[in-house]
Amino acid sequence: MSAVHALALPLALLVTVCLPVVVAALICADEPPARLRRRIVTRRAGKGRWRQLRQLDRALRLGPTRLVDQAAWPGRRDGPSIEQLAAELRRLGERRRQLAGRPHPGRDALLAAYDDRLRLASRRLGVAEYLADLEGLDREIERVRVEGALEAAGLVLRTPHADPRRPAG
Repeated sequence: MSAVHALALPLALLVTVCLPVVVAALICADEPPARLRRRIVTRRAGKGRWRQLRQLDRALRLGPTRLVDQAAWPGRRDGPSIEQLAAELRRLGERRRQLAGRPHPGRDALLAAYDDRLRLASRRLGVAEYLADLEGLDREIERVRVEGALEAAGLVLRTPHADPRRPAG
């Protein structure tokens, strides 16, 4: 009888200590698979985003020397003059603002031409740009940044009457 009592006491203590752990494990048993499922779905959805970020990081690490063509520095007369580029940018920019928010079959071609002229003007003025490496909203943000940098460098991209949000004069 004393052997049974000697085993009963440690067994009772073990059950008292382990029972809450077992109950908690049973309650939370569905959480790890759900967390794993969420992680898989998030990774699949974010793969394209990670690719874009890696491309941007690579472009930033290489620096502007790769993106600014040394042959197109100011003083080189290959291609259109900076005045012609500014006029084309104003014309394309005005057309781009007219089509903003509306679907149009030639919108992609217009944006490609506008980005091409922005890249040429950036090279000509020595402004770093990453338009070729980006897509979507990141490219839109980079386009605004490059426009600001070109305007800061002295290029006039908007005529006062071309922007309907600003009063003329």
